[in-house]
Amino acid sequence: MPKNTRGGGTILSFRKSLQPRLSYTLPFGGVPLLEVAKSILLILSALFPIVNPLGGSPVFLALTRDYPRPLRRVLARQVALNSFILLIASLLIGTHILHFFGISIPVVQVGGGLIVISNGWTMLKSKEQVDRGPDVQKKVNPDDVFRSAFYPLTLPLTVGPGSISMAITLGANEPHHLGPNLLAILAAVIGSALVALSIYVCYGFADRLAAIIGESGMSIILRLSSFLLVCIGVQIFWNGASALLRSLHGAGA
Repeated sequence: MPKNTRGGGTILSFRKSLQPRLSYTLPFGGVPLLEVAKSILLILSALFPIVNPLGGSPVFLALTRDYPRPLRRVLARQVALNSFILLIASLLIGTHILHFFGISIPVVQVGGGLIVISNGWTMLKSKEQVDRGPDVQKKVNPDDVFRSAFYPLTLPLTVGPGSISMAITLGANEPHHLGPNLLAILAAVIGSALVALSIYVCYGFADRLAAIIGESGMSIILRLSSFLLVCIGVQIFWNGASALLRSLHGAGA
C-alpha cells in the first residue's frame, strides 16, 4: 500500500511538471510565452510614441511632395526597413558599439538633439509650397530619391536620438547571447518589426491622410510637427547636457 502511494505521488508530480510546459511555455528553453508578449508590448509602448509615425507622416509627405505615389510607397518601405535595422541594432548591440567608441548615451543625446533642432527649424522656416502637378513629378530621379532615404528621412526624422537611446536602454537590460535567451532576442525583433510596419503604413499612405484632412489642415499639422520637432530636439539635448553636467559636478565633488 505505501508503495502504491509513492507511485501515485510520482505520477502526480510528473503530470504537474508537464502542465506548465504544455500550457504556458514553448518546448525549448522553457521561456514563458507571457514574458515574451510582455517584452514585445514593452518595446512597442516605449518606442512607438517616440518614433511617432502618425505625427511624422505630414513631414514625410512635405519632403516627398514632388514624388509620384508608387515611388513614395517604395521610399516609405525603404525608410521602414532602415528604421527596423537601426532599432534592432540599437536593442541588441547598441551598448557594445557605444562602449567600443567610448561614447556615452548623454553624448548621443546632445549630438542628436542638435541635429533634430536643426532639421525642425529648417522645416519650420521653409516657405509654403504648392503641389506642382504630375509634370514635375515625372522629372524626379529615383537615384536622388533614395539618397534621402536614410538621411534625413530615417535618421533623424523617424528614428532619432531619442528612439536610439531608448532602444539602447531597453537592450541593456536584456541578454544578448543565444540559447535559452533566444526568445528574448526574438521578442526584440518582433517589436521592432511592428514599429517598422507602422512607419510604412503611415508614410506610404500619407497622401490619403492629406486628402482627408485637406491642404490647409496638412499645412497646420506640418507647422505644428516642425515646432514639436524643435521642442523634442531641445528636450533631447537638455537630457544629455544635464546628465553631463551632473557627472561633472559629481567628479568635482
